[in-house]
Amino acid sequence: MIINNVIILIRMDTICYEAYKNLYINLTNRCSANCTFCIRNFADGVHGYNLKLSTEPSTQEVIEALEETDLSKYQEIVFTGLGEPTLRFDVVLAVTRWLKNRNLRVRLDTNGQAALINPEKDVIPELKNAGIDSISVSLNAESEEKYNKLCRPIHKNAYRAVLEFIRKARMAGIKTRVTVVNVPEIDLKRCKKLAEELDVEFHVRALSEAASNEI
Repeated sequence: MIINNVIILIRMDTICYEAYKNLYINLTNRCSANCTFCIRNFADGVHGYNLKLSTEPSTQEVIEALEETDLSKYQEIVFTGLGEPTLRFDVVLAVTRWLKNRNLRVRLDTNGQAALINPEKDVIPELKNAGIDSISVSLNAESEEKYNKLCRPIHKNAYRAVLEFIRKARMAGIKTRVTVVNVPEIDLKRCKKLAEELDVEFHVRALSEAASNEI
């Protein structure tokens, strides 16, 4: 759009979208894993929304999108989308603080690799201090060998880092659950047993939910 000979760029990307009575925030299309079953490999979005981003939204752009929305009608505001939110860790923290100042429930959907992605950060205490209410971690495998085969992480020792992230989140008092996608390669019973050992909730996701966009 051109106003007074000045070109103004209008963002057409989907930053926020609705599903399951929640509002989801789409921060990035990048990820530190490349799961074989991820919906990113088959579609550009979920629930009729195109989640491909031309550029990643800034903190201010996310807040502006939230300000245009009646947030009171949602059960939770959830960081998720077609990528891994903790690749935008500082944005997650800043937006979480903004949301908590408005007494809204905030959840992070993540692959659990935040400590590897942000080695300079003490990620769990920072998430706790920002006000994150709950965390949902995509476990997606009952063993390191299976995880590396299915999730194809870019970092070494990713599976062990995921398990440690889950333990630390629970110990910090953040409501934590692990999820797995219901595909034949994953042993759901062993994953459930692992969740019990970690003392966290367990949730099985349909393949159609495999973009880290969870109920």
